[in-house]
Amino acid sequence: MRILFVTDAWHPQINGVVRTLSTTGTELEALGHAVAFVGPDRFRTFPLPTYPEIRIALTPGRRLLEEVERFQPTAIHIATEGPLGWAARGMCRSRGWRFSTSYHTRFPEYVAERAPVPLSVSYAVLRHFHANSSALMVATNSIERELAERGFANLRRWTRGVDVNQFRPRNDNDEPLFGDVQRPIALYVGRVAVEKNIEAFLEAPFKGSKIVVGDGPQRAELARKYGHVKFLGAQHGDMLARTFAAADVFVFPSKTDTFGLVMLEALASGVPVAAYPVAGPIDVLGGTDVACLDDDLGFAIEQALAIPRDRCRQFALGHSWHASAQQFLANLQPCA
Repeated sequence: MRILFVTDAWHPQINGVVRTLSTTGTELEALGHAVAFVGPDRFRTFPLPTYPEIRIALTPGRRLLEEVERFQPTAIHIATEGPLGWAARGMCRSRGWRFSTSYHTRFPEYVAERAPVPLSVSYAVLRHFHANSSALMVATNSIERELAERGFANLRRWTRGVDVNQFRPRNDNDEPLFGDVQRPIALYVGRVAVEKNIEAFLEAPFKGSKIVVGDGPQRAELARKYGHVKFLGAQHGDMLARTFAAADVFVFPSKTDTFGLVMLEALASGVPVAAYPVAGPIDVLGGTDVACLDDDLGFAIEQALAIPRDRCRQFALGHSWHASAQQFLANLQPCA
């Protein structure tokens, strides 16, 4: 097949959506399929209000059609509900082409954190966006059940994987990676933004050192407020993998993520997870012995520290990107 992804989340952004899409593309190509991505990098863009690190495509319609005609896809997947996603949806609808979509981000909750927009209104907009999708792909059972209760249809499962070669336990990591810090080390990796609930991690009692990796609109404010915490900025590649492996516990404070790919990356590095018992962590780690999920995040962190690192690694080995890509492929339909 010739599979075209249209996404508002793309490089140079660093987040779980970009990693999921790019890794899925690599796996699909390994299976013999031709893959292309159309992201904001091909258009004139403007910064997203309240989130200038993310740039949004400006009037992408005509240029998007040119990209589609150039690639001649046999299947089209619209990954996000931004300007590119809406333009791609309109293009497919006007030509009678089938397309699939995916739900990566709880936009209604994110919008509600920044503006007085009722959840019912935001979900109505998203329901309209996905209404004509041949397959609305979601990562977990909780999200599938929640969207079904809100009237979304054609729901299909598309789980996530982890690169266990890149993210792995290492013996060359110690305190010098972070400077002079006290063990144990509690790590957060992700966007530094209000919807990630990072302050719950920063406020949680912990007899050790806290490290935050990532960038975002709250970074400067939180770094000033919590001077005892190390904010290392965005990392990727081998440096990020080394940082994961150097931690003693990974803390995932978000209550709005649909999956939480970083949890698998931590586990592949041999690092146990502490999180709230909410959708995402419950779906991925509920009922396992590699994480502690509790409404008291400080308690969860302390309990997770006792989990053996080899047990975490073994759990991650059972979650491959190859299986994820096969699942994605099974959900596709030819666009014409």
